[in-house]
Amino acid sequence: MSSSDSPRSAGFQAREVADYERKRYRGLDQRLVNARENRILRRLLSICAEGESADLSETVVTGRGTEGSRSEPSRALDAPCGYGRFAWLLGESGYTVFAADLSVAMVKRARAHGAASTYPIGIVANLTLGLPFQPGAFSLVFSMRFFHHLHESPARRAALAEFARASREWLIVSYYQSNPLHLLQRALRRKILRKKTRIKMISGREFREETALSGLEIVRVVPLFRGLHAQHIALLRKTEV
Repeated sequence: MSSSDSPRSAGFQAREVADYERKRYRGLDQRLVNARENRILRRLLSICAEGESADLSETVVTGRGTEGSRSEPSRALDAPCGYGRFAWLLGESGYTVFAADLSVAMVKRARAHGAASTYPIGIVANLTLGLPFQPGAFSLVFSMRFFHHLHESPARRAALAEFARASREWLIVSYYQSNPLHLLQRALRRKILRKKTRIKMISGREFREETALSGLEIVRVVPLFRGLHAQHIALLRKTEV
């Protein structure tokens, strides 16, 4: 599986990554998409922060019968990270970022996008084969522009379940929900501009069923541009935390 924001798969070079980053969100429509995504994500990340603050205010009983506060570090897995478009946002939200991607060049570029105090840790991994992390290793698993590349329901469920395994509580994922206008727009692009990339759109019902089967509940789903664009961004929470 190629990166969420990558032009090809694992084999491209650093100069190609830099060229793709420079061009990908240069057009007016894509700048609007990028700005809207960031606004939505800030809102969802604030909900995560409020939930973690509430959890940290509680006390827990340890195995020895003493009380203490929950103090697990806030780590976020950005998978696939692409060239690190959201690394700064995650770092600004207080997370230590682990940037994971199939592409070595993408991981290296993503690391350069972190804030100085939250320099992303880079991991090269094929997300379709599983994650090289212990259960509950992350406060948040963050996955933008990945699920619409998974065309079969079992593959999406497997990815959601693996992300849920790696998360202690929160997930933020994007998916494309069936939208006739967006389908027509993409068909025209393929015909006129010879675009070859095909994405998978699913119904809201399918997304709800797949998340439930993966041990997740939907906290909030926000459309990118309601009625105009198929992308939706979902905040999910493990049903057992």
